[in-house]
Amino acid sequence: MPSLPRYRYPSDLSDLEWAQLEGLLPTPACQTTKGGAPEKWPRRRVVDAIRYIVDNGAKWRALPADFGIPWRTIFGYFARWAKAGVLTGVLDQLRRRIRLNSDRCPWPVRVIIDAQSVKGAETVSSATRGYDKRKDINGRKRHLVVDQDGLFVDLLVTPADVQERAAARILLTRLHVAHPEIVLVWADNAYSGAEFAAWAQTTLDITIKVVPRPDGAKGFVLLPKRWVVERSNSWTMRARRNARDYERLMSHAEAHIQWAFITLMTRRLARQYRRQAAVLAQEQLTAAA
Repeated sequence: MPSLPRYRYPSDLSDLEWAQLEGLLPTPACQTTKGGAPEKWPRRRVVDAIRYIVDNGAKWRALPADFGIPWRTIFGYFARWAKAGVLTGVLDQLRRRIRLNSDRCPWPVRVIIDAQSVKGAETVSSATRGYDKRKDINGRKRHLVVDQDGLFVDLLVTPADVQERAAARILLTRLHVAHPEIVLVWADNAYSGAEFAAWAQTTLDITIKVVPRPDGAKGFVLLPKRWVVERSNSWTMRARRNARDYERLMSHAEAHIQWAFITLMTRRLARQYRRQAAVLAQEQLTAAA
């Protein structure tokens, strides 16, 4: 393996984060029964490079040279893992560990759904973008499902002119196959309607519970349950690549959001383990005294 230069960026993995993430990535081809050539570049550095792009909003070609890896190689990993569904599996396991560490059921049964429209750059083709009249935004719409802690459950990116209920039929059907334990979805008024609610209940055995705005309310109002998914949208926007949609493929737009959640969740796990280690050390000191 080539000797690589040293580097340090705020988006880099800590040792605790890498310990959580390493075992969730695909097995290298050289370690499978089919065999293959050993990977040339360290996996940890590949992940650090992807996280750098997502966190800083840089172009792939602008990847700093001190990573020591060609940008085309990093993009290749990003695209292959996204296409193979690796990121979804990683997020499921990270969420499961966080919930178990918090003494919660490992798999959520109640989730929150929301849609967020974002402007599309000129690199977004006319075939994959639309105009959201309500938000006055030309671009794409992100349909996000999170658990009660705001952790990623599923995601669908569509043109911005796709109506929330239409996208939710696709998203909830896919969600029901992957997570049949989910029985309740909290949503806003965009998902209201007797026909949609009846379809979800009859077809998927999922109850849609709309959290309405108070009568006469003006401007921003903090609604029960709804604020959780709004906060999650805010988390993803901290990764500057997600402040606007630049991707030619909608699957790549989804992958950038998934990587933002992977960073969030590995950091949360690392904090949990550090707190647990500190408590254990304190208990040992108390017992020794």
